[in-house]
Amino acid sequence: MHSELLAVAVEEARAGLAEGGIPIGAALFSSDGTLLGRGHNRRVQDGDPSMHAETSAFRDAGRRPGYRDTIMVTTLSPCWYCSGLVRQFGIPKVVIGEARTFHGGHDWLAEHGVEVVLLDDPDCVAMMTQFVEAEPQLWFEDIGQ
Repeated sequence: MHSELLAVAVEEARAGLAEGGIPIGAALFSSDGTLLGRGHNRRVQDGDPSMHAETSAFRDAGRRPGYRDTIMVTTLSPCWYCSGLVRQFGIPKVVIGEARTFHGGHDWLAEHGVEVVLLDDPDCVAMMTQFVEAEPQLWFEDIGQ
């Protein structure tokens, strides 16, 4: 099931890369696997430093009375900003494509009761590794360094 959910986020990451952006994708699903929202990092495209992939997917899902029955799926370990979004809205599970190229806040999420599933997906690793090598300045801007 996790690989099928990740496939949606990977599609989004590839779309972001094709637009000249940072290849990080995300999707928000209900616990039964229904897609609620999807998106990709749009910092470059929109000139908006807050438009991370998880934020984009969260916004695409629209307003809900609660998020305790949802799963956030992302191609890359969520940064502190996006980890805060998960905690703020009580998203109980995060599925992560990879954390080799960036080790975000997923340990903190796990310490606070969020179920974290780290897939270590080779396609996600390759996509980000190639991007970081090709666009180091843009990557370091994205992660705030």
